Formats: sequence, structure tokens, C-alpha cells
Amino acid sequence: MQKDLSDYRKSYEKGELLLANVPENPMELFQKWFYEVDRFFAEDETNAMTVSTIGIDGYPKNRVVLLKKYTYEGFIFYTNYESEKGKAIAQNPNVCLSFFWQGAERQIIIKGNAEKIAENLSDGYFESRPRGSQLGALVSHQSEAIESREYIEDKLQKLEQKYEGKEIPRPEYWGGYIVKPVEIEFWQGRPNRLHDRIRYKLQSDYNWKINRLSP
Repeated sequence: MQKDLSDYRKSYEKGELLLANVPENPMELFQKWFYEVDRFFAEDETNAMTVSTIGIDGYPKNRVVLLKKYTYEGFIFYTNYESEKGKAIAQNPNVCLSFFWQGAERQIIIKGNAEKIAENLSDGYFESRPRGSQLGALVSHQSEAIESREYIEDKLQKLEQKYEGKEIPRPEYWGGYIVKPVEIEFWQGRPNRLHDRIRYKLQSDYNWKINRLSP
């Protein structure tokens, strides 16, 4: 099988990112970009992001998850702590997050350290989820091999019966991570592949050093 993709071309012309116009704190620029993309561009899920980890087998692995909250401290998402990504984070908490918003011709790449959030925060978010999603967290031993689709559907049906009319507890193996950034790069597509790239790096005094990078 072979397909030549060398003729795929696109000119990026929807914006610019100038060093003179960026704030001192990258989270303020993230908030601005997120708002603009969410409001003005046709993204299905603006909060969809790629989480990259170094697996226990030594290989990097990427997967798309949903950002559920961001603060000045970092970026929060939820998952199964016993999943492949959870085991990878337990061994090496250095992760990378990335957003690509095609409509706005923008991407953001975030290096940071992942750590579990407080249990009460995970409890609060779990309680806000639809019951189907709550049951899904109980059904799935994420990343483990299973015998068939029917296996998990049967397990879901039994749990629906078990918890009918009852509160569904958050399993201990499910909860949130916060990724505290140490470096954030903002990329704005520009014509002739001369893209704008602004990088923030966290310094020892907790201030951010800002540089323009060559495209």
C-alpha cells in the first residue's frame, strides 16, 4: 500500500501572534484563545486535547481526552487511574498536552507534571456526570483486554439493575488529574509556513520567560 501526500497544501492566513501583544501569564492567553475558538470557530469539541505519556513499556503514547477545567494552576481531566495512561503517569508524571483547533489555525503544546486532584473534587465531578457515564466508569477496567462487546454490555445491564433508584458511588480507581505546566507554546499558522510560535517557560522564581521561536 502506498499513497503520496506531498501535494496536500494549505495556506494559513487567519491570524497572527505578536510578542508585543501577549500577556505575562500564559493561562491568560490560553483563556483568550479558548474563548475565541469556542465562540467563533466550528470546533466539535473545543476542549478535546491530546494527552501524551511515556508508557511503562518505554514508548510514548497519545490519546484524546476532554479538558474539564482550567485554572491558573493547571489543566484538569478525569480518567481511570488503573488505565494505561494512569499507570504511565504513576511511573512518570511528566506529560504533554496539545490542542489543535483547525478552524482557527492554532495549536497549543503544554509540557507539565500530572498529579491526582483531591478526592472531594473527584467526588464532586463524578456526581455531576450523567448516570450512564457514572455506570460506564464502574463497567470499564480501562485498557484491559476483554472477551467481547457483549461482556461489557451484560455488565452494564447488571449494574443498572443493582443501582436502580440508588446513588452510584465513585470508584476509588477513577478520578481527576491536574497537569501543572512548566512550558506552554502557542502556535498560530501563518502564510508561507512562517508560523508564529510563542513559548512560555516557567522559571525558578515562578515567573514566565517568553520567547519567540523560529517557525
